[in-house]
Amino acid sequence: MNYQSQSAPVQGQVAPGFEAVAEEFARNFTVRGDVGAAFAAVHRGRLVVDLWGGMAAPGRPWQADTLQVIYSGTKGLFAGCVLKLVERGQLDLNAPVARYWPEFAQNGKARVLVRHVTSHAAGLPGIATPLSAADYTDYERMETLLAAQPLASDPNAFHCYHAVTIGWLVGALVRRIDGRTLGRFFAEEIATPLGLEAYIGLPEALEPRVGRIELGPGMLAYDEAFGAEQRADPVFHSIWGNPPLFPEELPWNTRAYHAAEISGAGGIATARAMARYYGAMAQGGSIDGVEILKPETVALGRAEQSRFMDPYIAEAMAFGVGWALQTPQGRFGPAPDAFGHSGAGGSIHAGWPTEQVGFSYTMNQMRGDPEDLRSRHVLKRLYEIVR
Repeated sequence: MNYQSQSAPVQGQVAPGFEAVAEEFARNFTVRGDVGAAFAAVHRGRLVVDLWGGMAAPGRPWQADTLQVIYSGTKGLFAGCVLKLVERGQLDLNAPVARYWPEFAQNGKARVLVRHVTSHAAGLPGIATPLSAADYTDYERMETLLAAQPLASDPNAFHCYHAVTIGWLVGALVRRIDGRTLGRFFAEEIATPLGLEAYIGLPEALEPRVGRIELGPGMLAYDEAFGAEQRADPVFHSIWGNPPLFPEELPWNTRAYHAAEISGAGGIATARAMARYYGAMAQGGSIDGVEILKPETVALGRAEQSRFMDPYIAEAMAFGVGWALQTPQGRFGPAPDAFGHSGAGGSIHAGWPTEQVGFSYTMNQMRGDPEDLRSRHVLKRLYEIVR
């Protein structure tokens, strides 16, 4: 049924029984100060929540078709691509990366396995060569730099979040195995069959629909957010400061970044699309008669490959094949078997297999609070309903 809040700038559709989710989402605007956002949920293959509200950009309301940068939510999408290649027998998680990408063996990297790359254990969490923001749009340059770079000398680099480099590493593997770029592979093998408005490399015609990101509470400049000792650490700096990921003038709002296939952080999607993607994965890889992955492949993707406390940002993390897994922080809501991926600043995209739920919260105001209540309250209401 149609939903329109009487107290907040929120509208959309909500299936009977899910009204409490809509009411909680509306409170994000009346109580929690959200600017522009969308929330969608798929339950047992059916879209049961599809809401949006606020402003997509100054002077432009969020619409049903507003697209939003999802930052590291992109990693959850490339996980499906990697698993597709594994399922077809084209990629072996236990094989050396250099089997598929010979140049990668330079400087002692012949021992790095594919599963190390896909679970943030490759020892290449950042790029040592000084970079400009424009370099992020050139995946071939990034691949060349990573192929030539030695593994980090700091053991901590093998148990930490590879914030952006993981996308270029995975993209290089996909391109060398399949011939297509990761963005094209995702579009043709996953997005089109599922009917998703989700992109790794946005078509120019869709540019006017993208919401504009703004920095909100807790999103400090690199020099303010981190102490001098952290910034002096070469590995830390290579991850978070080369160049600073979230400067005051965000390159993530530019057409150049939207068009580029920044496979670790540059995806753009609707919440509806992300919820459908995870709705399929939560059911074992299929939805509406369309099989993207076999159930055993999804199970492999969800099987824990690494779990660590990131030594650079002090955050508990766990990963399967590309997908992030639930940790004590409960970032993916109350479900203990949740899997998916969050995005910088607060977006959350995941599946709950036991409940056969996929969901997504997208927004345009980034916040630096790991306990961001905008998604937590909405997910709590959703979980209470579907249990």
